[in-house]
Amino acid sequence: MRSPLLNKLSLIFGPRPPLNWILLCVVSVLVLIALLGSSSSTTFETVTSSAKPDIYTNYRKLKEQARNDYLDLKSISLGANRIKDVGLCGKERENYVPCYNVSANLVTGLKDGEEFDRHCELSGEYQDCLVCPPKEYKIPLTWPAGRDVIWSGNVKLTKDQFLSSGSMTKRLMLLEENQIAFHSEDGMIVDGVKDYSHLIAEMIGLGSDAEFLQAGVRTVLDIGCGFGSFGAHLLSLKLMALCVAAYEPSGSQVQLALERGLPAVIGNFISKQLPFPSLSYDMVHCAQCGIIWDSKDGLFLIEIDRLLKPGGYFVLTSPTTRQQDSSTIAKKGSTSSPLEEFTKKLCWSLLAQQEEIFIWQKTADSQCYISRQGEVPVCKGNDMQMYYQPLAHCISGTTSHRWVQIHSKSDHLNSTELEIHGIHPDDFFEDSNFWKLALRNYWSLLSPLIFSDHPKRPGDDDPLPPYNMVRNVMDMNANYGGLSSALMEASKAVWVMNVVPLGARNTLPLIHDRGFAGVLHNWCEPFPTYPRTYDLLHANGLLSHIASQKCSMFQLLLEMDRILRPEGWIILSDTLGPIEKARTLAAQIRWEARVIDLQNGSDQRLLVCQKPFVRK
Repeated sequence: MRSPLLNKLSLIFGPRPPLNWILLCVVSVLVLIALLGSSSSTTFETVTSSAKPDIYTNYRKLKEQARNDYLDLKSISLGANRIKDVGLCGKERENYVPCYNVSANLVTGLKDGEEFDRHCELSGEYQDCLVCPPKEYKIPLTWPAGRDVIWSGNVKLTKDQFLSSGSMTKRLMLLEENQIAFHSEDGMIVDGVKDYSHLIAEMIGLGSDAEFLQAGVRTVLDIGCGFGSFGAHLLSLKLMALCVAAYEPSGSQVQLALERGLPAVIGNFISKQLPFPSLSYDMVHCAQCGIIWDSKDGLFLIEIDRLLKPGGYFVLTSPTTRQQDSSTIAKKGSTSSPLEEFTKKLCWSLLAQQEEIFIWQKTADSQCYISRQGEVPVCKGNDMQMYYQPLAHCISGTTSHRWVQIHSKSDHLNSTELEIHGIHPDDFFEDSNFWKLALRNYWSLLSPLIFSDHPKRPGDDDPLPPYNMVRNVMDMNANYGGLSSALMEASKAVWVMNVVPLGARNTLPLIHDRGFAGVLHNWCEPFPTYPRTYDLLHANGLLSHIASQKCSMFQLLLEMDRILRPEGWIILSDTLGPIEKARTLAAQIRWEARVIDLQNGSDQRLLVCQKPFVRK
């Protein structure tokens, strides 16, 4: 059906209006759009946290009317050459994660578990289509309610998988019609997550788990996290707990944790190192995570040693390990198990054992490894840029300037620690101040556009959104982690996945030393997560970076659409050329896109987009 504007033009000019009139109309509408956008663009540069929201009253109505008129004229001038929207993927891709095609991996001859690992180099399965949400999908609840109650239609979890879940780190779940409810932090936890956390604290010599931060434990890698209960509790204690679990076609621990708004990423202990640098975590935790730690000549334990900071803790909770150890000791008549024997080769000390809980502490003395060269050799060369490299049978990080005991680290990096990372303190503090201002600008820009329940709710005025309008953010080119720090200082109820692109300066060690979550990633490849797992995607300079890496901007935007939830937001900052190209592609992907001129005389622009809620 033709729009009223097209009918009016047809009456005036006939079915084929003169080209000069068409161009005049297009220019007029573009001028109108520029005038309408000038107030918001100018405001973006000067706005502060106390800015009044009424400057945006009726902004969306004007913007949408101008945009619709412009698109009507554009369709006349382009005719048959009009850009087509990207098609929708089939139902089989609703929970699709690229690079984990087990059947295709088997065909290539991969075996011994490697078929379950990540193999992007073998994936020829990319399709230029948009992944649609399941039929029953609903927008997640905001925090803190969304952490404890999720829509069952948003995750691929069968009833049998739900009923069979029983790990001690999973909270009791209640399945009610279209919701899954987890017990909140009100003391009514049936499976004792609080007691479990408290016991771990006592076993490492603390009075309670509230003292984790004082003991230097700020970051925790939770392997095979169940449904995220332990990580959720640690987050309430102001710790950063990142869940890492294997890819699962259904019943995924990572998908469910992310749906709850908890930090998680797909990762395997099979044949490759995890995408983190050496000396990244203060504690690694495994509760019935299904990994046989002393297999493959201890390669998995060596990987844990690589990830742990000096003086860090490895917490293993497994009744099976206790039974296996007792059986092995009885058969051999020895006083220690193979697992304990290998941890001694790694210079770990068994700090405490209670029932099925084992806690080891990594040595803070790097010379210990050198004195035991006959046991496990020390790695040679730089091991900071680890990106899915094969598991190595050698000890990493012993010669690093970052070899600092966790108890000795301060909450904020001082000048000496910054210089260890090769960063001048003035550059660091300038970056921090920049992101504090940028965050205020972002929030002022998005506030009138984001609603507490639904961004398309009708009404003349745009009400202010709640402080927790987004649960998580992915900073796709994180640099020093400045955006994450600014969000924390502003007390926003949100966590950030800081991504350092492959080929850029590797600042991931700095990000981990600041106590933030982060991974190394090649943006020429898909990110290891499930569809619809992030609320907001942010990228500063990433478009220019991927162009220098000879990557496809179109494929990058399709991947962003896959991992972004419906009605989620994108903020891209770059120079004018890449931004204009991205805006054209955004129209094909059906995003609502707007370019913001920062009005500071530079070539820098913002592209602010929203992903629509599209159903098949």
